[in-house]
Amino acid sequence: MSGTFTAIYDSCVLYPAPLRDLLMHLALTGLFRARWTAQIHDEWMRNVLANRPDLKPEQLARTRELMDAHVLDCIVTGHEKLIEGLTLPDPDDRHVLAAAIRAGADVIVTFNLSDFPEGRLEEFGVEAQHPDEFITHLLDLDAALVCSAIKRQRQSLKNPPKTAAELLDTLHAQGLPQTVLRLRSFAPLI
Repeated sequence: MSGTFTAIYDSCVLYPAPLRDLLMHLALTGLFRARWTAQIHDEWMRNVLANRPDLKPEQLARTRELMDAHVLDCIVTGHEKLIEGLTLPDPDDRHVLAAAIRAGADVIVTFNLSDFPEGRLEEFGVEAQHPDEFITHLLDLDAALVCSAIKRQRQSLKNPPKTAAELLDTLHAQGLPQTVLRLRSFAPLI
């Protein structure tokens, strides 16, 4: 992976705040280009609001604005015309593949691997990866840079602040067991 390696974040990996926060910090490392669409934003925000009545749409809109402002060239457009010609097990996921094709993405980062079958993606040169696999690949590429991003994430947590061990426990709960297993040996750097 390099700065030209491109990853589309599916809405399911942007839904949980700790994972979204980690993926945003990783997007700033320069190890890859993170991309998403307005529709992906709409999906994760709609689902968060449905499950968190304590949050207001304005709060999530602010998060969206910050994401878009800090990750350069992150919004994919012009993919809509591709959607109708694509076939996936869940037709509602076609927009994600269309965005990946339009962006020239190498990978779709998603928990929903069965929604993006390898046979359907390979003709477009795209692979679906679980976030745990994606982040472990980043660790293989540059562990120091990944640890630095995770340290920045931890240092940004104020309410409540977290120790490195507490953050790793949170990331494990987010479905990142292999990532956390690898990161435990780097805990002093986090």
